[in-house]
Formats: sequence, structure tokens, C-alpha cells
Amino acid sequence: MLKIYQKQKLNDIHALTRSVRAPIAATHPIGTRFSHGNCMTSETLPPTVPSICWSAIHSIAAQNAKNTSMLTSASWQIPAVTIPAESSTWQCDWLWRTAYHTGRHHGTYGETIGFLSLGLQFKTGLRQRGKKSQWRITTDYLDGVLADFSGYIAADELYDGPFCVLSIVDNRTFKRLIYEVLDHNPTHEDMRTFFRRFRMELDQRALTLRGVTTDGSPLYPEPLAQIFPGVSHQVCEFHILKEINREILKAVTQERRELKEKLPTLKRGRPSSRAARKAAHRKKKLEDKITDLFEHRYLFVRHSLSPADKKIFSRITRGLPHLRNLRLIMDQVYRLFDRRCRTETALEKLAALRRHVRRFKTLCQTLKKLFTPNIEKALTFLDDAQLPSTSNAVERGYRRHRKMQKSIYRVRTHDHLSQRVAIDMQRDEQSQGRLQTVTMLHNERFGII
Repeated sequence: MLKIYQKQKLNDIHALTRSVRAPIAATHPIGTRFSHGNCMTSETLPPTVPSICWSAIHSIAAQNAKNTSMLTSASWQIPAVTIPAESSTWQCDWLWRTAYHTGRHHGTYGETIGFLSLGLQFKTGLRQRGKKSQWRITTDYLDGVLADFSGYIAADELYDGPFCVLSIVDNRTFKRLIYEVLDHNPTHEDMRTFFRRFRMELDQRALTLRGVTTDGSPLYPEPLAQIFPGVSHQVCEFHILKEINREILKAVTQERRELKEKLPTLKRGRPSSRAARKAAHRKKKLEDKITDLFEHRYLFVRHSLSPADKKIFSRITRGLPHLRNLRLIMDQVYRLFDRRCRTETALEKLAALRRHVRRFKTLCQTLKKLFTPNIEKALTFLDDAQLPSTSNAVERGYRRHRKMQKSIYRVRTHDHLSQRVAIDMQRDEQSQGRLQTVTMLHNERFGII
């Protein structure tokens, strides 16, 4: 006969039967009540044979045992013990499961409150690489990446929620040198502190900076002039062309809207009079013009046009000379960034282009980006053959960072972002070794010595 004893503390309750101690699941009573009825429980005998006993004893009803479950983690094949409530007569049995939940679903008639499992929790998949990578980056990482420093860097900022990641990347080897995570939008003082920290690292290794490439943000000119006086500052050519192309496409969009307003209003049905037929023909012609301008809008900003593209462009701009002027201006803008000329020659071409644009009031208002000082700084690379004209080195790392962040469903924190960037930097550091390993495996597979 199996008996259950009621005490004030039930932490170490055991059921005694045939001089065998069978551990049962127990906890502090939470709103227990007693009722007479048939109750069932099980015991574990030495031969590991389940035995079921029936007796008319009091049954314990735990109204809310969900929050009192004993935490265990070993995934062994062992029996589970369930205490029924409300005089339930359903039987327990051996449950061969490796998951945590082995009892019935939560409800009125009972709930699993304990598990007969031993051992510590498994830690598979819980290894944190971020802290180790962050420690690695702050110690001897810079000695390796600055060993082949080219002298040209690319700096940029990345906004991720309320945080901002500042990075400096070698513009030749595409390796991130240093970084910093801010919990606010960067200011000039933050940029000065960041560049001053990089200056100290270069001075410790007797290295010289010869060129910096950034985007058109106003955060960089003043701090760079103070921390690195005399160093060439190149504004990214891609960002400048992107802004001008956007203005050109806006002008084409405005022309389509004006043509749409000129569409004549027709009556319902087929046109009966000669004037109605002419109006319908004119409307169809304007609609085709609007459709062609939309489908072939890329021809206004393409770097070079083939003979077929020129033929299509001449057809869709027939009767619209100001749109042809947009294409002529775009051709002159592309000629500014030709490597075959010097910065002084490019600045003379830019001055002539600005005089030409000022003669058209509408174009002057549309192409405001041609009169900003950033376009002049974007021509600095023409005097230095080794200075990259774009900041693709740092943008490439940011694209990889955004892709990694898409697969991580957790709250963004300062430590988390810092560790993720450190892992990415360690990955870049080990890229050459991975490439050699993959090459060796492929050669071994195909029998190449």
C-alpha cells in the first residue's frame, strides 16, 4: 500500500513501500484541498517494472502548479510522475521522451510538477563568441591588420535603431581597423575623439595617413582638418552621382506630370465628330509619350548610350528639348570624373557647366547639387592615382552587418552590437586562412598536387 503524508514542508517527501525509497514529485502546497476518491500513483521497483496501486486515500489537488516546476535539463529516457487532481482515475505510465514537457496539457485535471532526471543542463548552442572576439580585437588585432597598411582609409557611420556604429576601413585591403558604437547620433566632438584615437594607433606604429574617403556627410570635414591637417579628403564619387541622378529623375517625373495635366477630356463612347477624333488621337499620343518616358527613364542617367539607346532616346524626347538638355548635362557631369584629366582641369569644366546651367532657371532650381562644395571635393582623387574615389570598402562591411542583423531576433544593445562587429572583424582576419583551406581541399579532391 502506497501512502502519502501531508506536512507543512514537502521538499523531501518519499513514499515508503517494501523498504524501497521511491522519489516522488512534490512542492510547497499552493491552495490544496482534500477530497475522498480513488487515486492512483506509481512506484519504481528495482527491476524497473512499473507497478500501479489503487487505494481510497486523500488526493492532493494543486490548483496552480505551473510556476512550481522543478528545473531539470538532462534529456534521458526516464519515467515521469504526475499527481492527478479532482479524483481523476487516468493512469500514469512510462513516457519515453527527451523533451522537457512529458505530462498532459495544462488544465483543470492535473499538471506535471516534477521530473525524475539527474545531471546538469546541456549548453549546446549557448557558446558566446562575442566577448572572446571583442577581447581579441582590443589586444593584438591591430598589429596584424596594420602590418600592410596602405595609407588610405574609408570612414562612415551606420545607424542601427538608437545606436550608431563608426568604422574606419583600409581602402585597399578592405579590413576594418577600428570601430566604436554610440548610443546617440554622432557629433563633431564624437568624430574628433574617434579620429584622435586612430591617430594614436598610427603614431605608435610610425605609420602615415595619406588619404581619407567619406560620404557627403557634414560630420567629417572639420574633424579631419583638425586631426589630420594636410591629408587629402575625398568625397565618395558614387554618393555625388547618386544625388545628381536623383535630381535628373525628379525633373523627368515632373515633366510626366505636366504632360498628364494636358490630357484632353473626352466624352463617353466613340468619338463622333472630327474634333472629338482629333482630341482622342492627341490623348493617345500623350499617353504613349508618358508611358515611354516612364519605361525608358534610365536613359537619362545611364553612363553611356549605345546606338539603339540613342535612337530610343531621340524618339521619346521629340518635342521636349529641355529633356534633351538634361541628358547633355549628365554627359558633362560624367566627364568630370575622367581619370585622364587632373583636378584643376576638372574644376574648370565644372565652372563652365555651372555657367551653362544658370542660363536655365528651371534647371538651375532642379540641379542644386551641382553648386555644392561636395562635388569639388569629389574630384580630389584625380591628382592621386592611389586614392580610391569611392567608400565601397566600408559600405561592403555595413551591408554584411545588416544582413547578419536580419537573422538575429533579439533586442539591440550596446554590448551586442559591439560584439557583432568584433565577430565580423575576426571573420575578415581569418578569410585568407579559410581560402587556403578550401583551395587545399578542392585540390585534394581532384588529385592536384
